[in-house]
Amino acid sequence: MKVSDIMSGSPVTVAPDETALHAARLLSRHNVGSLPVCGTDGSLRGVVTDRDIVLRCVANGESPAKTPVRDIMSRSVVTASPEDDISRVSELMSRAQVRRLPVVSEGQLVGVIALGDLARRTACDMEASKALTDISANLKRL
Repeated sequence: MKVSDIMSGSPVTVAPDETALHAARLLSRHNVGSLPVCGTDGSLRGVVTDRDIVLRCVANGESPAKTPVRDIMSRSVVTASPEDDISRVSELMSRAQVRRLPVVSEGQLVGVIALGDLARRTACDMEASKALTDISANLKRL
């Protein structure tokens, strides 16, 4: 099974010049923990998480209403391709300790695949279970 078979298309994104406050409101409104950061051309520039907002903005005494997302986002992002096999994606998630991967094709964000997407597919139960186990085990060590 391929990523394109189970990924979520048209993910909610945020622009690099939007504020951390705007990103936080999007995270809350859509009940997600991370947002792909995309340029006007649709290219993936990074990812911003609720944790980025707290640790890189609020904890540093910066104002979320004035801090641009580009200043707090993670630029080094692990991505998947729509043609990737689910087992490869599960391994990527496990290795990178993430629950979501942006899906990129020809430099453009085309979707997001989440651990939940893997878990909802019976054929992927083992991959999802392994990824979640690995992620959870490594988080406990932190």
